[in-house]
Amino acid sequence: MTLKNTGGQPVRPGLREQKQRETRLRIANTGLKLFLANGYEGTTLDAIAEESGISRRTFFSYFKSKEDILLTWQEGAWDAMRAELLKVSPDETPLDAVRKTLITDVSRYESDQMIAIDRVMRASETLKVRKQAAYAAQENALYTTLCEVWRQPQRRQALRVVAMLSVGAMRLAIEAWANQRGERPVAEFLEEAFANVKAVVR
Repeated sequence: MTLKNTGGQPVRPGLREQKQRETRLRIANTGLKLFLANGYEGTTLDAIAEESGISRRTFFSYFKSKEDILLTWQEGAWDAMRAELLKVSPDETPLDAVRKTLITDVSRYESDQMIAIDRVMRASETLKVRKQAAYAAQENALYTTLCEVWRQPQRRQALRVVAMLSVGAMRLAIEAWANQRGERPVAEFLEEAFANVKAVVR
């Protein structure tokens, strides 16, 4: 059976998926705006749904909880970084490739927004626990990406170490950056963290 829109015309393949992505993005952006304005605890799920122009039931078709909105934003940033990493030359060293890709990617985000989001996540114990758990998933995803670029099976153990060190360096850099309230760009902290890693592993 061919799906048709209200005008009787066939629906192009992928149109439904596109609309779902747009709705999910609208909900995420709305939730983030409300979190920054009212705080995480001060923002209800009903408020997010109403501001997004959807029902509470529809919200649960896209997110399991309001905390998933912030984690989705974080995951989206990592997805973009890994997509860029897939474009690097396998002639580069994996650690240098990750360092350059991370620094380039993080430089695209506004410092004020990153500070505000970090503040929201630190204010909730639930979010802090979920954020720490997300790092393990990011490490595994980064390792998988590295294996797609550097395909030699004998390199996999070393690539696992690179993924662990890279995520660890990123965590330390973000913590140091957040503690100084954004007076210096987060990219500088990433540079320093990776320089320390390289000094240790030589």
